[in-house]
Amino acid sequence: KSFANLPMAFSDELDWPQFSEITGFLNSTIGGWTDSLYLRLRKRNRCNHRDLQNLSQNGSSCNIVVYLPFSLARNQQLDNPAIVIYATIGNDVCNGNRDTLAHMTTPKEMFSNVVQALQHLDSLLPNGSHVILTGLVDGRFLWDNLHDRYHPLGQLNKDITYSQLYSFLDCLQVSPCSGWMTSNETLRNLTSERALQLSNVLEEIARSEKFTNFDVFYMDFPLKQTAEKWKEMGGELWQLIEPVDGFHPSQIAAALGTGITWQKVLDEWPQVLGKENPFNEQIEAIFKDQGGH
Repeated sequence: KSFANLPMAFSDELDWPQFSEITGFLNSTIGGWTDSLYLRLRKRNRCNHRDLQNLSQNGSSCNIVVYLPFSLARNQQLDNPAIVIYATIGNDVCNGNRDTLAHMTTPKEMFSNVVQALQHLDSLLPNGSHVILTGLVDGRFLWDNLHDRYHPLGQLNKDITYSQLYSFLDCLQVSPCSGWMTSNETLRNLTSERALQLSNVLEEIARSEKFTNFDVFYMDFPLKQTAEKWKEMGGELWQLIEPVDGFHPSQIAAALGTGITWQKVLDEWPQVLGKENPFNEQIEAIFKDQGGH
């Protein structure tokens, strides 16, 4: 029974898209709560019920995302416009190679691959759609807040810190991000420098490139605002990082990030979200929850 859920877990790449920041729809009882752009859009307009797609893939950098739009389920002629969130977060600078800097995406590659992905989307999305490009994270946050803390495996005997875990993973050449999960401060800074360069490319694409069926917006990854919000709530910054891998955002970070992203879009690009549906109550009364999600 302990392993009964493994097939589902493996099919989701050990992720939880049903609790995620963009497409989460179930209540989370694991390390936080669920808030998502989908749930907020659904509350704003009940016609958005079940209209969500999660096309992500673990480790997807821009050269892989080029092909993900082809799995999009949207009829360009018959369906309503869509909102697409493009976010590789750190995958374009994260790898486990010894010469990690040499294997990072270059600004030129970033521009070419993202524009190609957007051109693919332009051939698939209904007219009037919107695409939001999200900048890369500053992953120095990981080392700064975790390196001297004990990993769950070392909490009992106080013998394994995240710094030691990072070194062990790097030694085995299986680190998910040699550039940030390292004691080498120079390397961490160089990784963040490249991440900023790639974010600038995304911002430039949003500013300069035009497409037929959607407009493009850019926003920074909301880590700084998420951290500030969590501290205001009395939390500690290490709680914003997934404790087992010491790398991914935690459930708390995802939920808090949702509110920050939503507010930015509402304040600066309200047309993306559409107007509130005045018939929400009638829709609920007639259709109920249609069996949930």
